[in-house]
Amino acid sequence: LSKKGVLRGLHYQMQKTQGKLVRVVSGVVFDVAVDLRQSSQTYGQWVGVEISAENKKQLWIPPGFAHGFMSLEDDTHLIYKTTSYYNQESDGAINPLCKNLNIDWEIPAENIIISSKDNQAQSFVQYKLNPKF
Repeated sequence: LSKKGVLRGLHYQMQKTQGKLVRVVSGVVFDVAVDLRQSSQTYGQWVGVEISAENKKQLWIPPGFAHGFMSLEDDTHLIYKTTSYYNQESDGAINPLCKNLNIDWEIPAENIIISSKDNQAQSFVQYKLNPKF
């Protein structure tokens, strides 16, 4: 459950990787997946889609991708199904505000609410020095 302006991500699991099927049951998010697979032609590229309770869209995020979202309305409730359980020891993150990824989060930077954990996560340049996929 998030209020407008909350930015979460970009998260991934290094071992016991997860695929995620994301949907919104109330409110609206801008949902983003970043390809972290070195062998992929789209390595380092992102895709984003607006998902809402009203439009009923879903986003499939395969293993090997980082996931993040921006809540565009108060009381936004996002849920997802995963292909494996969350494993804290396997948790990884890339700063969603990383300039190298250049993600347009659809909200001005001064209005973004981000956790210290996500704000202090490694940049994509740092990730590329020790890639996980």
